[in-house]
Amino acid sequence: MSSSPDHGPAEPGTGATPEPAEPPEPPKPLLTLRDGLPPVVETEATLRELVDDLRSGTGPVAIDAERASGYRYSNRAYLIQLRRAGTTTWLLDPIAFDSLAPLQEALEGTEWILHAATQDLPCLAEVGLFPSELFDTELAGRLLGYPRVGLATLVETLLGFRLAKEHSAVDWSTRPLPEAWLEYAALDVEVLVELRDLLAAELEATGKADWARQEFEQLKSFEQPTRVEAWRRTSGLHRVRGRRALGAVRALWETRDDIARQRDVTPGRIIPDAAIVAAAQAMPSDRAALLSTRGFHGRGAERYSSRWVAALQEVQAMDEADLPTRSPRGDGPPLPRAWAEKDPVAARRLQLAREALTALAEEQGMPAEQLLTPDYLRRTLWSPPKVREPGALLDEVAGLLAGYGARSWQIGLTSPILTRAILDADAEAADVPEPADAAADPASDPDPDSDEPDGPA
Repeated sequence: MSSSPDHGPAEPGTGATPEPAEPPEPPKPLLTLRDGLPPVVETEATLRELVDDLRSGTGPVAIDAERASGYRYSNRAYLIQLRRAGTTTWLLDPIAFDSLAPLQEALEGTEWILHAATQDLPCLAEVGLFPSELFDTELAGRLLGYPRVGLATLVETLLGFRLAKEHSAVDWSTRPLPEAWLEYAALDVEVLVELRDLLAAELEATGKADWARQEFEQLKSFEQPTRVEAWRRTSGLHRVRGRRALGAVRALWETRDDIARQRDVTPGRIIPDAAIVAAAQAMPSDRAALLSTRGFHGRGAERYSSRWVAALQEVQAMDEADLPTRSPRGDGPPLPRAWAEKDPVAARRLQLAREALTALAEEQGMPAEQLLTPDYLRRTLWSPPKVREPGALLDEVAGLLAGYGARSWQIGLTSPILTRAILDADAEAADVPEPADAAADPASDPDPDSDEPDGPA
């Protein structure tokens, strides 16, 4: 058999015709509702119909919830979508009911399918809905190494349909809800059962099904963590100088948060972070000066001006010792960038462990932070166990990780890496030769009268 040589791209001016470009792939078809748009359940009678219908279905139940993030202070659910094989899609208005106990009873013992469960579980728990079992399609995608794990991307990649996302940031506390919004919401559970089945099969094929089960079990008890010193997340805080100005940010943030909670509106709609930072930098002492501060304007600035001024005056009168410091108080290790200065051996432990975890993550086809929560990694390596016998150290490291909340599959994969990083960093530190001037200085010898020769052993 003869073959023609590959001459590569044509030289300019030779007259050769370039290869035609590949035609762009046609867009995937838009996902539509197979059963049409269902009515919203907002009466006891229709809630009983929903419950009876779900009981007649089989298999897991796809669930989603819509909140009014960006509009309301609360994280409550304003719409709940459900779908199960053998039934239709249901749209439930939880605001219309004092109790959803009949729904919780109907869901008892069934697997819930959610996408990004940590977003929805707290608001579902708030209305009395708790999973017996769950499957998180976003988390499954992460374990399987998909580079993008948004619902729309996974549906397009695995099922070949496009999901419209134009209503993802609307105010779901609006009543009545527009039909276009309801259709968007219903589509979020339209193919969630099918997506779950494909991901579950891939988890089994890659040997990651048990890892996923451990992750899902842990998720069942998820609660939204309470942010310590949440005011430090104020945008632009890095521009604020001095403890009193930091105290002003804290006071204005906490005042705004209190007003927002009372009114159930998102804090940024009272005054933006930029206004807080501007007022903290200027430290106006009265209402006129406050409202003339650059960036401090709008209805919320004027309506609550007396409260803003009172907060600033209180900060001006505070003792220096009561003002916040630049660095937040915490019980964890310092920021990694400070490790080299504070503890070079710990910094080396972290470097070695990160390198090994990155390699393992590439091998397993998942993000490194999925292998082990970065906070668990830092805590273990900043204050490792004292023991250095390899077997005992491995057991101690595994115990630390378990205490922090790592799952057994994570501990099995990562505790040997952390153990090796601790031992190797110690060995490297022990091999560093003692400075010559220190060896010549008798004061550097812990036992000057010893017969042992000078220098490292």
